Amino acid sequence: MALKVLIVDDSRLARMSVIRALTRLRPDFTYVEAGHPDEAVTLAKGQPVQVAVVDFNMPGRDGLALAADLRALNPDIAIAVLSANAQQEIIARAQSLGAVFLTKPLAEPAFDAFLTEASAGLRN
Repeated sequence: MALKVLIVDDSRLARMSVIRALTRLRPDFTYVEAGHPDEAVTLAKGQPVQVAVVDFNMPGRDGLALAADLRALNPDIAIAVLSANAQQEIIARAQSLGAVFLTKPLAEPAFDAFLTEASAGLRN
């Protein structure tokens, strides 16, 4: 099943890295990208997205706050929070929101496992 992925990062280079990995791992998936949290919420309200990959460190609102907003809009959305800052508190907060924590730089095997789990969860 092809899913639509929302990719959110204030760094264009980081978004491009996620997009490259996504198109290599799941060429049938589509994506939309946002450079800041407000744009991401607007996109999520305007079109169905089943998966979100969000950066933790962004100006204005961090990725965990955005994950909570996205979850409120769509309780079934699969969310991954990305950060080079792998502190246990951040990981635990992500998990409490039902999100997966992935480290930057993005490791394709971990990203692939997240996408597989997201696909399986949406089929159930």
